[in-house]
Amino acid sequence: MEKIYKREGYLNKIRGFYHDTMIKVITGIRRCGKSFLLKSIIDDLKSEGILDKDIIYIELDKKEYKDIKEPKELEKVIDELVLDNDFKYLFLDEIENIKGFEILINAYRETGNFSIFLTGSNSYLLSGELITKLTGRYIEIEMLPLNFYEYVDMKRYLGKEVNTNIYLEFENYLRSGGFPGALKYNSYEDILLYTSNVINQIFEKDIKGHRKIKNKALFELIQKFIINNFGAVISVGSIYDYLTKKEKIEVDRRTINNYIEILENAKIIYSCDLFDIKSKKIFKGDKKYYLADLSIYFALNTDNRINYGPVLENILYLYLVSKNYKLSVGKIGNLECDFIARKRNDNYYYLQVSKNIDNQSTEEREYKPFYLIKDMYPRYLFVLDFILQKNVNGIKNVNIVDFIYNNEELI
Repeated sequence: MEKIYKREGYLNKIRGFYHDTMIKVITGIRRCGKSFLLKSIIDDLKSEGILDKDIIYIELDKKEYKDIKEPKELEKVIDELVLDNDFKYLFLDEIENIKGFEILINAYRETGNFSIFLTGSNSYLLSGELITKLTGRYIEIEMLPLNFYEYVDMKRYLGKEVNTNIYLEFENYLRSGGFPGALKYNSYEDILLYTSNVINQIFEKDIKGHRKIKNKALFELIQKFIINNFGAVISVGSIYDYLTKKEKIEVDRRTINNYIEILENAKIIYSCDLFDIKSKKIFKGDKKYYLADLSIYFALNTDNRINYGPVLENILYLYLVSKNYKLSVGKIGNLECDFIARKRNDNYYYLQVSKNIDNQSTEEREYKPFYLIKDMYPRYLFVLDFILQKNVNGIKNVNIVDFIYNNEELI
């Protein structure tokens, strides 16, 4: 029997809508665990007493369904599985394989007799006709690969060995990443090969099939540039300068912007705006990009050394996004506050991330942006080192490993 690790953080986001006719759309990078989330929901429904006959699960990537390409073909399959007029729970995995699925899905929703769950591996799922026709009658749950808490918890669930020193386990996680399927493998080389294959699948299924890329070599060069510079401030202009001056490639800025958008739509990267704390305005053009999973970087590079600055930022960014925080990078004059975190609009938090504060100059550098911010919202400094002083001038010093391992929230 297949073992299903239940990711409670995501189940809690969707449980209140199990029996609602509002369409539930689950998005996220390929292989992050969407199919298993559907199976977890089905387990929940069965535990509530929902009968097998009322649960319809169609995995459109599987052999028996792979030839279904048109809505009429899918409708025929669904209708053959509907045995009576009782309320049904319809699960369609990788729905974007069906061209023009939107009208069909909306038609089932309008009957009032279906609770519909969809998954897709890219942002095109939530574009065009679906948005127009649903007019707010859907919710999106965006999944990410495993955070460190889930990574350790899933290893234990699968009966795999977890290092007794949780900080050494964290080092393993940084390089191995959080794709759930990677936990099947024991060697680091096999894990990287698995991740490389995931990236190839994303290009073949989520990028090439949806948007025409006229110059694959150029696209891969831009992809590599952004992946290699995750956590750094990047603009279309800086990429243009790199391509034209260093690589001697003629390129249009619109092409660069288009290719970045494709990477975001495929959920490989996430953009984070720069926000001026004084003027309360977003900087146009400049952004930071974070990876959906750090193993993407290590799988595409031969250098496996860890640059802790951007790596720890990336880890914290993904963890907080999975907890429904909205993040931006704070700018105050020439200084930068690594993140401004928002939740439910009225809760603000200022966050700095550093490997350590083992000397006075590092400590002063990390604290300085906090002292220039005039309001009194909570301030956190996340570090990898053991914390000697947990509170300095109202600033909370927090060990980032402990914070995520204990599944904590900002308070």
